[in-house]
Formats: sequence, structure tokens, C-alpha cells
Amino acid sequence: MTAGPRPAPALISSPRERRQRMHHEMVTAILEAARGVMRERGVAGLSLREVARRVQLQASSLYEYFPSKAALYDALFLTGIRRFREYKDYVAAPEFDSFWEYVAAWLTTYMQFAQEHPDLYQLAFERPVPGFAPSAESMEESTSMLDEFEQTLQKAVDEGWMRPNVSVTHARDLLIAMMHGLTSQHMANEPDLPVGSGRYGSLIPDAVALFRAAWEAGPLGAGPNGGTDGDTDQG
Repeated sequence: MTAGPRPAPALISSPRERRQRMHHEMVTAILEAARGVMRERGVAGLSLREVARRVQLQASSLYEYFPSKAALYDALFLTGIRRFREYKDYVAAPEFDSFWEYVAAWLTTYMQFAQEHPDLYQLAFERPVPGFAPSAESMEESTSMLDEFEQTLQKAVDEGWMRPNVSVTHARDLLIAMMHGLTSQHMANEPDLPVGSGRYGSLIPDAVALFRAAWEAGPLGAGPNGGTDGDTDQG
């Protein structure tokens, strides 16, 4: 009887690899504990002593992982930006038949993120902690999303989906202001209602319609380069 192939020997981690893995696991546990504290006490109520207690560390040992409360907030801010990017990446303009469907999805996704991760939403997109400012490295990731959104809007202009009467940068900021305004009102008044419902959550289609009526290049529903306007060459 022929013996089957021998199983491959188990890989043995080096001491350095084990230390790195344990460090990563502790950092993850600290961030999760910190999020729990923020959800219970408010984002500004983060307590390093309470976080240390929840991960079974001495308060002084926590500084081996985060040298200050600001450093912990910065890591949480970056966690929020990266988590929102995961949400945003599900919203890709090419997936929609209309640019305006993409805008509606963008507003909806932002509200969904705020509802599912209120602690990260507040830290990443509001100013709940007096004196805290994200590091330059963390802000770079946040700014990159702004740039990507602006590029998407510029592409919409280039393809004829819209012709705003302001610069693309101002168009971006107006859309963000509407997006954040609806979300903040929804979270302040009816945070338990599903996205798309309630006094403010249900206004997303109306908000998109306002921008579309003001900025669409052609007649409503005409699609890219549809219709005529004063700048169209009549030959």
C-alpha cells in the first residue's frame, strides 16, 4: 500500500513575528475598546484609564502602544476614514446608468456610515473633541477622498452630465454640505430610523433633484450631452 503525501510541516513563527502579531492584536483590541467607550460616553469622553481596564492593561502600559490620548484619537480618526472608504468604494460611478444615481448613492452611503458607525463618523467628519487635530499623515488619506470626489465631478462635467454654474471645487463642497447636513439632522433627530426614511433621511431624492435641476447640462433625463443650451453650436 502506497502511503499518501506527507503533510507539510507547520510553519513556526519567529520570536519577532510573534511579538509583531501580539502587538497588532493588542492595538486592535485597544481601538475596539476605545470605540466602545466613545459609544457609551461620547467621543469626547474617551478615557485612557477605562480603555486600559477593558483590555486588561495597566494604564501606564497603554502608552507603549499609544503615547498620548491624541495619538489614540488620531488612530481612531484614521480608522474612521478607512472604514468610510470601504463604504465609498461600493459606490462607483460606472456602476450606475446615470451620474445622478451615483450622487444619490453617495448621499445614502454617507448616512448609512454615520448610522452604523456613529463614533467614527463624529470623529472623522465633525469636531467633537476640543483641541484634537488629526496628524498630517491621517489628513492626507482624508484629503485624497476629497480629490477623488472632485475628479468624479470633473469627469461628469467632461462627459456632459452636468454643467454647474460654479467651479467643480465649489460644486463638490456644495454636495458635501448637503450630504453632511442631511446626515447630521437625521442622526440628531431620528438616528434609529432606517436610511432613506424619516424627516431628513427621506429628503435625499429631493436634494439630488435640486442639484440636477440646477446643474444638469441637458433636459431632465436626457443623459450625457443631451438637449440644447445657450452654448450649443447650432451649426
